[in-house]
Amino acid sequence: MTNDNLADFLTRIRNASTRKSLEVVVPKSRMISAVSDILKAENYIEDFSEIDGNIVVTLKYINKEPAIMHLEKVSKPGLRIYIGYSNIRKILNGLGISILSTSKGVMTGKKARLEKVGGEFLCKIW
Repeated sequence: MTNDNLADFLTRIRNASTRKSLEVVVPKSRMISAVSDILKAENYIEDFSEIDGNIVVTLKYINKEPAIMHLEKVSKPGLRIYIGYSNIRKILNGLGISILSTSKGVMTGKKARLEKVGGEFLCKIW
């Protein structure tokens, strides 16, 4: 069994949103910090903080509905998906985001297209 921190992170957020929980606690890693930073910048979560080796994510709700409607992990440990910048497509006609791990760090698909850099297609969120 491989250790897939990102899949665990996305599952915890999905489950907490379903239960209408305010916060999610996940073990700290650089990948989770980078993805949390993107989710905050894109207004999918209220905030996140690092406490005692964990990351505490405060979820965002709009009219009592979760801001994150769907989370989908694309690249998996058994099947990595790599994509060039010219092949990065909009998610839901620009309403969602894709997150990529590139040589310039973890970033959204939109930023990766602008910087003309491809990488591992981590997940889709809307």
